[in-house]
Amino acid sequence: MAPKANADISAKEGEFSLRFWGVRGGIPTTNAETLRFGGNTPCVEVHCGDHLIILEAGTGIRPFGLALDQSRPIKADIFFSVSRFDHACGLPFFGAGYNPANEFKVWAGHLGSGGSIEQDLNDLMTSPLFPIPLSFIGGLKQWGDFIAGDEFEPREGIRVRTAALNNPAGATGYRVEYGGKALGYVSNTGHCPDEPDENVLALIENCDLVIYDSYYYDEKVTNGELSGHSTWQEGLRLCQAAGAKRIAAFQHHPDHFDDELEKVQAILDARLPGSVVASEGQTVRL
Repeated sequence: MAPKANADISAKEGEFSLRFWGVRGGIPTTNAETLRFGGNTPCVEVHCGDHLIILEAGTGIRPFGLALDQSRPIKADIFFSVSRFDHACGLPFFGAGYNPANEFKVWAGHLGSGGSIEQDLNDLMTSPLFPIPLSFIGGLKQWGDFIAGDEFEPREGIRVRTAALNNPAGATGYRVEYGGKALGYVSNTGHCPDEPDENVLALIENCDLVIYDSYYYDEKVTNGELSGHSTWQEGLRLCQAAGAKRIAAFQHHPDHFDDELEKVQAILDARLPGSVVASEGQTVRL
């Protein structure tokens, strides 16, 4: 039986905490070599006190939905960094989304003035790709398209700053501030070696934790391969340059297996103590 999501990591009033439900990029993985870190694609549950924020709707959102306490209506915000399939393909299987008593607001900032996240998700859930239309997900009540770089308060006491990321299709990074602490979320961003991304540096400055795209390793990158993705080593360099306290290496390549990721964890332990290689079910308090 899946644990109750709300009960486990939001027990203390006013606490800023999170849990990883999906940590892979590209495609879900289901094999013996990924059991420890997990194979679902991106989804992160974030609690700012009693308010729920969901980062991405990859396949990890399905087990998250099963674990949610639905004894009362849920009011939450869902943030997308991109509209790519691995970040959105779990939404049609998010049970809590179909309950019209719930109220989810969906946000995205990577589509500019000519698109909308509602349209992108509608395209995903259009026959013959999927038999149930987006309109059936009755808990999706509001749509919050913005331009990357905007700042806003989705709920009183929660400040969200955003920045455009280095991705040919467009992507948005987030900084969530609550209770004097800050969480950075930088997914689907590429980088140029020896050229730190000023947008990212400004976004993650002095963050208590930065969740960072770690799809590749520096030593395995070939020319041009970094388009739209980064490495845990670059994330570490950026965090150290920006004065961020910890990094969570995230969005692992489908072929990066547990033994490799355990070695990365050992390096992070030595280089930036308290940092983690994100794994499914893992909880972090800021």
